[in-house]
Amino acid sequence: MKLSPLFRNAVLTSFSCFLVHALPAQSVYDPQAAFAPLFYPAQGNSIRSADGLPGPGYWQNRADYKVTATLDTASKMIEGKVIITYTNNSPDALPFVWLQMDQNISRGDSRTNAMNFPGQPEKEENGFFLESVFVATGPEGRQEKPDYTVQDTRMQVWLPQPLAAKQTLTMQIAYHYHLDASGSGGRSGYMDTRNGRIFEVSYWYPRMCVYDNLQGWNTLPFLGGGEFYLDYGNIDYAITLPAGMIVAGSGALQNPREVLTATQLKRLEEAKSSDRTVMIRTAAEADREAGKGTHGQHTWRFRMENTRDVAWAASSAFVWDAARINLPDHRTALAMSVYPAESADTSSWGRATEYLKHSVEIFSRQWYVYPYPVAINVGGPVGGMEYPGITFDYWKAGGKSLWALLSHEIGHNWFPMLVGSNERRAAWMDEGFNTFIDIYAQEEFNKGEYAPKRDGEYAPHGGNPAEEIIPVISKPGTPPIVATADAFKDEDVHPVEYFKTAFGLVLLREVILGPQRFDKAFRNYIQAWAFKHPSPYDFFHAMENAAGEDLCWFWRGWFLHNWKLDQAFENIRYVNNDPSQGSMVSIRNLEQMAMPVPVKIVEDNGNIHKFTLPAEVWQQGDEWTFHVNSTSRLDSVVLDPDHLLPDIDRNNNSNAGMSSRKP
Repeated sequence: MKLSPLFRNAVLTSFSCFLVHALPAQSVYDPQAAFAPLFYPAQGNSIRSADGLPGPGYWQNRADYKVTATLDTASKMIEGKVIITYTNNSPDALPFVWLQMDQNISRGDSRTNAMNFPGQPEKEENGFFLESVFVATGPEGRQEKPDYTVQDTRMQVWLPQPLAAKQTLTMQIAYHYHLDASGSGGRSGYMDTRNGRIFEVSYWYPRMCVYDNLQGWNTLPFLGGGEFYLDYGNIDYAITLPAGMIVAGSGALQNPREVLTATQLKRLEEAKSSDRTVMIRTAAEADREAGKGTHGQHTWRFRMENTRDVAWAASSAFVWDAARINLPDHRTALAMSVYPAESADTSSWGRATEYLKHSVEIFSRQWYVYPYPVAINVGGPVGGMEYPGITFDYWKAGGKSLWALLSHEIGHNWFPMLVGSNERRAAWMDEGFNTFIDIYAQEEFNKGEYAPKRDGEYAPHGGNPAEEIIPVISKPGTPPIVATADAFKDEDVHPVEYFKTAFGLVLLREVILGPQRFDKAFRNYIQAWAFKHPSPYDFFHAMENAAGEDLCWFWRGWFLHNWKLDQAFENIRYVNNDPSQGSMVSIRNLEQMAMPVPVKIVEDNGNIHKFTLPAEVWQQGDEWTFHVNSTSRLDSVVLDPDHLLPDIDRNNNSNAGMSSRKP
């Protein structure tokens, strides 16, 4: 226990000082700031309970879509029509609704261009061009032309009459836009290959903004940083384009016999029961069929249920392979990869489906079963981007970098596609959480073929993450983790949202709670918030309640602030000047972050003591003294001997070798 000042002074009169290591550094630690009460901004209610889980009155609105689109491969124009069925499950009447128009980021008058290229001339072909907008409310509502305004990447539609609670409206929008070579903030585009052009298409139809009990309408504009926040629903979509092209899309293909050859159908059936990758269309076939041309058009139809979004890719150049995914409870899904023959020329993309299959299997065993029938990799121009059931990945990636890329992007199907957090306000809840689960997937894949995870998302220089994170938390002006996505400069996005968040969860799992308690709490959080919209404080509450810990000091220091950690050895005293009667070791906390204290003590006689002091030792002040049941002099005292913590100064963590000094 910590000695009170009066008791300590009385007891230490019977101690003789043997070793004293005076600390020249001045402590800036304030326990009242680290362990301040009233961390949470509000108590639980019927919508979001105090235990961090959805309450009995939890509600969220629903958006179902039917989208039809035609791709003109020559002009790169996409013409579409979307029918949105929007259900108001809130208790509020809604006089207007908001939609996301993220393609408009490329317009000259977008907020992003106004920030970076003010006065840029307007290009008519950029962004969505709306041809017609109609709305109808109620089951038999009459279609009317509403009053609407498009500003930047948002569209506000004033309804002819407010949408009452538990009522539904139908909105029909006809539109077109030109696909840029690197559109949607670099999240879609096209590239030429030797066998034809690859198109990757996302953010391709107007989508409803989320109306929730925390913010009302979530209308933060798309500036290219934070991605999206969407309600769940079923999406049926159809893509019409030249025959001979292959379309890879989110969800299940509804008309395979209309668009695939007999050979492709046969191979696809084989893949559904194969743990080995099966070629659906080989590189040789792609080379042989290139440039032949096919008359007419085909329409590919897809359906995805309980999803936030869909995306797709199309090309006549695709090499295509697939394999079975084995899920818990004897369920299966299908892993597929499509990529150009140039990618197949190397050995890397030949393993893409293997990487995808095992990633989904690992995440499903560890956290939550993959909910969709198909998972797809697309090799193309987009460096790495995730959508429900499909990912866009750089076609030149290979080896360990390809594994890391594919595993990370499909991991986003758990965060935020499954656990539907708000990426524009809390990007760390998808990027950081996903990087965290990647760490353990990389350790498990192929018995650690690419482990440990050391890349630009986690320990970018290939060293110990606890040490590589120190420049991040020491950099002046770095925003805290909880800052909105667009508050980060480009150079701070990965270090903070990905790396710092993931490393914080590693600390929570491996140092603070232990794997057993953490895993149960984290799975409980995922299960409760699957297909729902948790906030950061819901996550904090849920982890505390399931783990049985007050972690406010950790959330406050690591997530809400950019505090640093510096734990230091101070001195050793022996009871009655006799090491055999025990030792008293004093340590100090010099910076504002509080953390547990792993300790390793070695006696002259070879006895070793290893233990971890809980973070609560810092609750009363910056100094702590504890008793060690020693039987001889202490040869060394080392704080954090395994370098698990991001201690900014390890020079003051030890007194190693000092036992030879005379008292």
